[in-house]
Order: sequence, then structure tokens, then C-alpha cells
Amino acid sequence: MDRNSIIGVVLIGLILIGYSIFTKPSREAQMEAIRRNDSIAQVEQMRQQQAELEKEREQPVSTVESTDRDSEQQAIRQREYGVFANSLTGDEEYITLENDLIKLQVSTKGGRPYSALLKNYTTYDSLPVILFDGDSSKFELQFFAENRRINTSNLFFVPDIENSNIRVSDASKTLKMRLNITAESYIEFIYTMHPGKYMIDYDIHLVGLDKLRADNLVYLYEIYFPSTEKGFQNENNYTTLYYRYRDGDIEKFNMRKKGVQEETATTQLEWIAYKHQFFSTVMIAKDPFESAYMMSEPFEDPGKYIRHFSSEIDLPYARTNDQTMSMAFYFGPNSHQILKKYKEWKLENLVTVGGSVIRWLNEFVIIPIFNWLNRYINNYGIIILLLTIIIKVALFPLTYKSFKSQAVMRVLKPQVDEISEKYPKKEDAMKKQQATMDLYKKAGANPLGGCLPMLLQLPILYAMFRFFPTSIELRGEKFLWADDLSTYDSILDLPFEIPMYGDHVSLFTLLMTVTTVLSMRINNQTQSTSAMPGMKTMMYIMPVMFMVFLNNFSAALTYYYFLANLITLGQNYFFKAFTDEEAILKKINARKAKPKKKSKWQARLEEMTKQQQQKQKSLGKRK
Repeated sequence: MDRNSIIGVVLIGLILIGYSIFTKPSREAQMEAIRRNDSIAQVEQMRQQQAELEKEREQPVSTVESTDRDSEQQAIRQREYGVFANSLTGDEEYITLENDLIKLQVSTKGGRPYSALLKNYTTYDSLPVILFDGDSSKFELQFFAENRRINTSNLFFVPDIENSNIRVSDASKTLKMRLNITAESYIEFIYTMHPGKYMIDYDIHLVGLDKLRADNLVYLYEIYFPSTEKGFQNENNYTTLYYRYRDGDIEKFNMRKKGVQEETATTQLEWIAYKHQFFSTVMIAKDPFESAYMMSEPFEDPGKYIRHFSSEIDLPYARTNDQTMSMAFYFGPNSHQILKKYKEWKLENLVTVGGSVIRWLNEFVIIPIFNWLNRYINNYGIIILLLTIIIKVALFPLTYKSFKSQAVMRVLKPQVDEISEKYPKKEDAMKKQQATMDLYKKAGANPLGGCLPMLLQLPILYAMFRFFPTSIELRGEKFLWADDLSTYDSILDLPFEIPMYGDHVSLFTLLMTVTTVLSMRINNQTQSTSAMPGMKTMMYIMPVMFMVFLNNFSAALTYYYFLANLITLGQNYFFKAFTDEEAILKKINARKAKPKKKSKWQARLEEMTKQQQQKQKSLGKRK
């Protein structure tokens, strides 16, 4: 090999060595390649494991692995629930009990009432009224047995019938939901529905629980009550929790109080009611509950629910081998006629009609007249009109007496104004008042004669204020422009909300306000403007305040107030047309001219004064 060939081979070798050096990957690149390879390997391994798991799942249940897994789960359930473990699994099914008024669904899981639908009522947006459903309620029995806390809502019950739809038309029918525990022990929830009734009998039958050392039986009765009305403010104001003690006293939570309210009753109770503006769910104990913790939580803003109620009720468990605790559920409307039938429980108190005198007026006067008119008339606007006329006719003597007194005051008004002009200074206020009273005394006028009859009418007005917003008969009833007499009427929906007033304009409220102002103007014509300078301002302030306050109230209420004002204006016009004020003035002047007849007491007092003066004169002469 010559010299040139050797140099060429060396150069080629150097080029190859240099190329290998420059093209060799860096350590970081080598590590990244290693990591990439490892990741690929891991993915492949995960795919293989997933494939193996899929193969295992496709294998028959009888494989050793599945058997071991089921055995382990069964052992866990056995440790947690003991003899109740066998009832932890099952398929949830629903059995329906229904009559012509209510449709009640009972779930095999928990054996509990799952939903209650009222057939004859709809919400303001035409949906069925469902008082509760499975997602918004709990009806469950809780207790200790074999040193374990047991909750029936987790256990599956077995119905005593195969038919899943039970219709109750001619005779009462019963559904038994049984929780099988052992061969010698079980729990039964027994439902009995009657035709034409909202009341459902409910019995808890306990057999053999004493052998399981059962104790501390508590019934959890919890509902998120749905919102069903258009007027959220009224609906919220009339929704609360009621309960009755065994001695008959009925208590309730404050309807308008914000925030959570709680109460623990340590004495026996007869029933606990979750009362809505128009509907109620009531749990009744035929054997009184021992005690109960009760809670009410309002929702401040309009939404699906209006209030959250919950009660933990201590049941009267006697720890015997066989015991039945008899109870009942009322799922229905707050109808005074319907609830009055259950006199032994006094459920009619769930209808808000006021207290003491107001309740008496509503129960024995207003409601009977209203129901009597309802027998013959279906239009509730006409019924309210006739009811108003009947009340105004009954109050006619008081109204006429009030007008006569106002007529006398109106005739005397010029003379009262003269007295006011005679004593313009503030320091002469006593003299002015004494002179005015002397005038009234001589004329035989009573400045309060026009006010007292009106004050006697206030209880009736307040009775209406309590009756109309909670009368379920008015719910959904239309009249003129009002779509629902139980809530506000609206002729104009505002694009914004005015504090206290709302986001709408009620025409009945406006009409009520206008007629109230007119009535006050007529009545105030008998008053001296100088004697009561602030009366003109008050005459407008009060009606405006009522307009703001009642804008969100029942249209039936403001319609009644408007009618009452209108009839009063008509009566005043009629009285004025047939009243001769000049004749009244002549009689007053004649009465003032006559010497005032002394009373026997006044004559005797004057005689005693004369005798005393004569004695003093005779003693002076002797001296």
C-alpha cells in the first residue's frame, strides 16, 4: 500500500469517528428515550391488566374470585346489620293506593310513603300538587337492636299483595309492608285507605323485637314542602309547624320568623302538622307520642321548596313481644269543612282564622254564611258580594247611628270653628276645649258617636283579613281580571320591584284605596280643620300605607274592602238625601234654649250646699 492509500484510509477512519461522536445523543436525550420506552411498557402493561379484568368480569359468577368477593361483602353487612343484613338487598318497587281524592305511592325500600298526589288540585302553573316525593321526604323508623343502630329506610320490605295498584272506591283497603328479620320477628307498616277521605290509617306492628333487645324507637318525619302558589310572600307567611299536646293545647312556630326554629316537646303529643298556606301533612298518634324534637327552616327566596320541616318522634314502645302502635296520616287541603270532621283532634285549628273573638266570628258567622252561599252559587266573586251585603245589612243600625252622630257634628261644625277662632292662642287650649265640650253638652251631641259604631265593625274587618288569604275555596277561582282570588290580582307587571309594594299593580287594591280616601273625606267634613290640623295629612297617609301593604295580599280581601267602602258611600249618600240638617239644627237650638233639668244627685248636692251655708250664717249671728 503506497503512502497516499494509507493517508486516505486514516482520513476515512477519522471522519467516521467524528461522525459517530457528533451524532451520539446527549445524556438527557438518552434518559428521555428510556422514560419513553418505560411509559410505553407501562401502558402496555395496563392494557394487559385491563384485558385480564375484562376477562374476569366475563367469567361466570360461580368463579372462586366472585364467590370470595360476595362472601366478603356479606360478612361486612353481617357485622354492620346483624340479623337485618338479609333485607339490605332487593329491587325497589312502588305500590299505589288511590281513591277519588289522593294517590299515595309506597316504596318497598323502607316500606315508607314515597309520594302523595292530590287529584283535585293543581299548582298555580297547572302542575299536579304533590305534597312530597322520595327525594324530598323521609318516613323512617330508627332504633337500636343487638347493639346496632338500625334505619328502616335502608331495608327492603315485602308487600302482602302482588297487585301494584290498589284502587279504593267502595270499601277501605289495606296494604301491609313486612320487614322479615328472623323466623320469630318482623316489622309491619300497615296502610289503610278509605274511600272519599284524605285520612290514611297507619299502624306499626312489631313482633319479636324484644328478643333482639330493641330500644329507643324514633320515627323520623321529614319533608321539604314544595312551593305551589304564585304569591311567595303570602305562601311563606302562612306556612309553619303546628303540634298539639295531649292535654289539648295547640302550639305553632312563628310563621314570619326568619331562620331555623327548633322546639323539644318533653311531654306527650297527639299530632305534628307541617302546615302550608293551603295544604298540610299531619302525623297523628292514636296512642300519644312520648316526646319529639321539631325543626322548621324557611327558604327566603322563591324556588322549588317553601320550607324544610323535620321531627324526631319518640314512639311509645312497650318492649313486648307483640305490639301495634296505631297512627294516621292526613295528606290533604286545609279545608275548614273537612278538618272539622276530625273533632277529637281539632285539626280545624290548622286553618288560620284568627284568635279569640276573631276566630269566633269566623267559625260561627263568616264561614257558615260563606258555605251556605256556596251551596247555591258557584261564582266566588258573587258570593263575596252577597256576603258583604249581608254583613252591611246586619251592621245597618250601627252605620245609621254613626251617620246621625256625624250629621249632628256637621251641623255644629260652624260653631266649633267660631270657638277655635275665639281662642287662637296655644295657651288658651284649655278654654277652647272647655267651650267646645260645653257646646256639645248643651246640644246633646257626642263627638265619639260616629267613631264607636265604626270601632265595633273593626273585628269583622279583621276577621275577613284572616279568612280570605287562607280560604282554599278561593284558590284558583277567577273573577273579572283576577286569575286567582286567593292571591294578588295584577293588571300591570313592573320590570322592577318596589320595596314592600312588589313588582306588580293590583287594581282591586287601587280601587280599595280610592274609596277609602273618599270615605275619609266625607267623614272628616264634620271635624274642625283648625282643631285637628294634621288630619288632612293622615287622611292620605293611612290609605297609601294600606295600599302598599295589601298589594301582595289576596284579591278576595281587597275586593271585599272595596265593596264594603262602596256600600258605605252609597249608604251615606242615601242617608244624606233623606236627612234635613236644618231640622237637626232647630232641634239642637231648642234643646239649648230649654232649661237644663237637674238630676236628683245634683239637686241633692245643691240642697246640702244651701243647708251648709245657712248653718254658717246662723253661727255667725250668734257670735
